[in-house]
Amino acid sequence: MSRYLAFEGVDGAGKTTVARRVADGFTGWGHDVLWVREPGGTATGEAIREILLGRGGTVSPWAEAMLFAAARAQLAAEVIGPALAAGRTVVGDRSVYSSLAYQGGARGLGIEEVRRVNAAGLCGVWPRLVVLLRLDPAAGLAREDEVDRISIEGVHLQEQVAAAYDLLAAEEPERFVVVDAAADIDTVVAAVLEEVVARW
Repeated sequence: MSRYLAFEGVDGAGKTTVARRVADGFTGWGHDVLWVREPGGTATGEAIREILLGRGGTVSPWAEAMLFAAARAQLAAEVIGPALAAGRTVVGDRSVYSSLAYQGGARGLGIEEVRRVNAAGLCGVWPRLVVLLRLDPAAGLAREDEVDRISIEGVHLQEQVAAAYDLLAAEEPERFVVVDAAADIDTVVAAVLEEVVARW
């Protein structure tokens, strides 16, 4: 059974920091761990990341969804899929669930429509567990040191993203682990590790 754990949440929820700390924890327990981020992780994905998160130019909602899906498909084929096949543990800073929440929910493209677009390219490479770091959207934005093309849109978009994540978590309780990200980092990491070990 694959060990692919993805971290999700609104901007500023602490995904990158917590994901890295959890990956370090697994490594300390003897796991062969691969940490990845989305978008990115491959030459193709990093180039797409510049388009998606850079603050120059305009990207329509469906173009945004397709670009995220393209970067993700490349990451799955080139990095995540082979790592899982080799028995490694994969820890992801964002995943397909970001697109379901941001483009499917917050952008209004439809969660199932965006799911279908991504499923075609992922070929079954899907997170086994998703950690939702739940945080008030305004608090998350206040934590951000830098803004990108998406976070600069402000709290209204992030509120819609948060609502979409809550809907996804309610619909897929067997896949989601929900953790209060307002706590201090050590408490959050400990809660995640406890929940993931219990599930796995």
